Amino acid sequence: MTIRKLVTIAVLGMLVAGCGGARDISGAKAKKAELPTIGELAGPLANVQAKKLFGTKSSGTRQTPAAFGSYAKGCLAGGQQLAESGPTWQAMRLSRGRNWGHPELIDMVTKLSQFAAQQPGWNGLYIGDMSQPRGGPMLTGHRSHQMGLDADIWMLPPTSLSLTRKQRENISSISMRRAKGAYVNDSWTRSHHNIIKAAAKDPRVARIFVFPGAKVQMCDDERGDRSYLRKIRPWYGHHYHFHVRLACPKGERGCRDQNPPPAGDGCDDARQWQANILNPPKAKPTPKKPTTPRKPRRELVLADLPAQCKAVLDAN
Repeated sequence: MTIRKLVTIAVLGMLVAGCGGARDISGAKAKKAELPTIGELAGPLANVQAKKLFGTKSSGTRQTPAAFGSYAKGCLAGGQQLAESGPTWQAMRLSRGRNWGHPELIDMVTKLSQFAAQQPGWNGLYIGDMSQPRGGPMLTGHRSHQMGLDADIWMLPPTSLSLTRKQRENISSISMRRAKGAYVNDSWTRSHHNIIKAAAKDPRVARIFVFPGAKVQMCDDERGDRSYLRKIRPWYGHHYHFHVRLACPKGERGCRDQNPPPAGDGCDDARQWQANILNPPKAKPTPKKPTTPRKPRRELVLADLPAQCKAVLDAN
């Protein structure tokens, strides 16, 4: 065995042993370094698409709960399953097996559903995709949602919390957008505003993605504390649901946050998105060059994922 391989295995061992996310002795968070990847330790599975490995796992692990990696390249140890139905929520599209998350996400979603149930016309929340049992890349759809810290929450106000599995496969959410997302439509209510606001004010939440028209409407309607608006980020799509993203839980050193949103409430930026939808800027002419087909984005393979994800994949 080469010295390089011995060192790599030793590093992996320390990382797996530190799943709990230790702090240094002063109590301050240790400086985050780049996470080693699985690399050659994946053995014959190194170049297998990670989604084909994580996407077929039907159960979580009995490890200490921990998010590893980043939102679009990571995995989840000790994930918890959101109950299919609760007093104020239902998990949708159960056939996908994506009603799993970090315990902090489960807690956040269920508490938000309790708040939603207090809004006029809402009995709680319909919860869309969260993560797979062990996180990781998904067989279809999302590039993110890999660490158990993301959740899609439907814009459709639940009138029934006793839907059958079949009904949850066939029912659809409703769109809130008008004019290609520049504005909200007549389905948007103050309750939507209040629920998204409540999510943003949860200190665990790092970002909420929603279509530009909704952000602009919330900016226009808010008359109180505006600080929470910073977390609400305009993004493509996100008019059938809003996407809640938690920050890395405290002490979990194997988890990588995004950079914080820019300072301020972000309303001017959202209005610029709106203006660009209504009046798309003219593309600047560019010299003609021979066109070459754009290479598709390479699929993540097992070797690409953080080193801790090998133990997550292999756990019973």
